[in-house]
Amino acid sequence: MILIRILLCILAPTRLGAVTTNQEFFRIMSQRFLNRKTFTLGSIGAAALAATLAAPSVLAQQKVLNIYSARHYQTDQALYDAFAKANNVKINRVDTDDAGVLQRLKAEGSASPADVVLLVDASRLAKADADGLFAPIKSPVLEKAIPAQYRDASTANGTTWYGFSTRARVIVYNKAKVKPADVDSYEKLASAANKGKVCTRSGSHPYNLSLFSTMVEHIGADKTQAVLQGMVGNMARAPKGGDTDQIKAVASGECGVALTNSYYLARMMRSSNPADRAVVEKVGVVFPNQSSWGTHMNIAGGAVAKHSKNKDLAQKFLEYLASPQAQRYFADGNNEWPVANGVQIDNAALKAMTGGKAFKSETIPVSVVGKNQVKVQQMLDRVGYK
Repeated sequence: MILIRILLCILAPTRLGAVTTNQEFFRIMSQRFLNRKTFTLGSIGAAALAATLAAPSVLAQQKVLNIYSARHYQTDQALYDAFAKANNVKINRVDTDDAGVLQRLKAEGSASPADVVLLVDASRLAKADADGLFAPIKSPVLEKAIPAQYRDASTANGTTWYGFSTRARVIVYNKAKVKPADVDSYEKLASAANKGKVCTRSGSHPYNLSLFSTMVEHIGADKTQAVLQGMVGNMARAPKGGDTDQIKAVASGECGVALTNSYYLARMMRSSNPADRAVVEKVGVVFPNQSSWGTHMNIAGGAVAKHSKNKDLAQKFLEYLASPQAQRYFADGNNEWPVANGVQIDNAALKAMTGGKAFKSETIPVSVVGKNQVKVQQMLDRVGYK
């Protein structure tokens, strides 16, 4: 800075040495150049330098929001761009998987720059909350927009995490080999009719942990363990792969029936890839337990990081995620259902999946997932569900 001022004093020396502040210095310089009828090369260069040095004071006014996200969906970029533009905010993102987000937050401790944490699945949100990685907030906007079943239980200090989109844990079946009536509930995956037909990803994966944890609330621990035991006995192969792999395995005939999150199937339904379209043609989908407690719904959600240095802006971002605009981004971009009350969507794949009709979903709070996770994992170990 000193060198720059010396240079400018050489180019336009009159009384500039007496100026004591950078702001006054640049004001005088700007006026001087504007009053001149002609510009020398030196004055142009000096003006450019002055503008460059003045720029940081403008940039300093732009707020910065640091987001640690396990949402690995490219379509989410529109979410961030819209908020950044509307609020003059620069968003820095750390994108990794859920385990990576939690590990980094723990390693950084109180020095963490994270303001917002976005995770996928209630089991992961519950674990992060139990590990003390979130800061409770009090937001009338979120309390009004997000149904109680899709957020953590409120305390005197506030609420720690909120769901912002939902996905159904559905059953897909091979239309040539399996009757829909044989797989219209989660419990029927353990029935004799499905011997040698069942495929899933690991039982310990958070998507399955969440389903089985809520099942404990619906039918009790003993019956849940019996279902898990029956599923293990009905496996077509050992659990492996992700949800898309299960759909493809059902279409190929390797499996007769499988569990998947709804957005994986919707993604294939919207795909222009002929191979994906061929898979979709061979599988049917069931929203389980319509005659009992309803289909299991899981969430993707977020929270304010415990050590955020910018908690007000972080809360504002979470409130934005509950807005109709952001909720439609979730639906259109990643084939998820909105969580916020009263938001209407127009996603052709989701409509086709449900036949354009409403389906019965469970109403149990997703926060119960956290309290049942350890119990369910012990069940999985006992029955050999890897």
